[in-house]
Amino acid sequence: MKTRRIAALAVLAGLGMSAAGCGQYAMLTARKNFKEANGLYTAQEYERAAAAYEETLVDPAALDAAPELSVAYFYLANSYDNMYRPTRRGEPDNDALLEKAVENYQLASERIVDNPDMQRLSMEYLVASYGPDKLNDPGQAEPIVRRMIELNPEEVSNYIALSRLYEDSGQYESAETILVNARSVRPDDPAIYLQMAAYYNRQGDFEQTIAALEERADIEPDNPEAYYTIATYYWEKAFRDFRLTDDEKEQHVADGIVAVDQALELKDDYMEAMVYKNILLRMQANATTNEAEQDALIAEADALRDRAEELRLEQQEQAAATTGG
Repeated sequence: MKTRRIAALAVLAGLGMSAAGCGQYAMLTARKNFKEANGLYTAQEYERAAAAYEETLVDPAALDAAPELSVAYFYLANSYDNMYRPTRRGEPDNDALLEKAVENYQLASERIVDNPDMQRLSMEYLVASYGPDKLNDPGQAEPIVRRMIELNPEEVSNYIALSRLYEDSGQYESAETILVNARSVRPDDPAIYLQMAAYYNRQGDFEQTIAALEERADIEPDNPEAYYTIATYYWEKAFRDFRLTDDEKEQHVADGIVAVDQALELKDDYMEAMVYKNILLRMQANATTNEAEQDALIAEADALRDRAEELRLEQQEQAAATTGG
C-alpha cells in the first residue's frame, strides 16, 4: 500500500512538473509571437501583425505566466482598427474588422490590469470606435467614459469627452453639467476653461464664453496666450456675427484691443497678437468718421503689421540656422 501511495505521489508530482513545463513553453512561445507581432505592427503590416497577436493570445496559460503580455489585446485591436476603412462602411468584410477591433479593445480594457496607461489607452480607443466616423453609437461610449472617470477622477480629458458625447447627442444640460463638474475637480486647470468657452461659443452664448476665458486668464495672469485668446474670440464675434448692432460690434472690437494689449504687455514680441491688434485697429478705423482718428489707427496698424512681418522673417532665419538650411 505504501509503495502504491509513493507511486501515486510521484505521478502527481510528474503531472505538476509537466503542467509547469507546459505553462513555461506556452509563455516562451507567446513572447516569441509577441516580438514578431510588434515588428510587423511597427512596419504597418497590420494583417500579419494581427495574426501574430492572435497567436500570442491563443493560450491562456501564457498570460497566466506572463500577464504583461495582455497588452497584446490592445495591439491586436489596433491592428484591426488600422485595417478598417470608414469609406467602405457597409461592406461585410470591412465592418468585421471594426467589430474585431471593438471586441479586443474591450478585452484589453478588462484584462490589462498591471499597466494603467495601456488600460486607459484601450478605453480611449474603444470610445473612439463608437464615434461618428465608425459605429456612431454614443450610448455605448457613455458607460466607458464614466468608468474612465471613476478610475481617474482627476483627468480632465475624460470629463471633456463625456461632455462632448452628451452635446453630440443633444443633451446640452448634461454636457454643461459635466464641464462644471470638471471645473470643480480641477479649478486650476486652464484646459477646462478653454473647453467651457468652446462649448458656450458653439451654443451661441458669447457672454458665458468670455466669462470662461476670463476665468482662465485669472488663473494664468502671466500667460500672454490667455489674453490673446480672449482677443481672438472678440474679433471673431465682431467680424462674423452680422446680427450685431454697430455699437455692439464697436464694443467687441474695443474689448478685443484691451485684451490683446494685455498680451503684448506680457510679451512685447508676440507676433500673433500684433497681427490681431492690427486687424482690430483697422476694424476700429473703418467704424469712425473722424479722419484724423482713422489715419492714426491705420498708422498704428501698419506699424504693427510691419513689426509682425519682421518677427516672422527673424523666426524663419533662426529656424533655418538651427536646421542648417
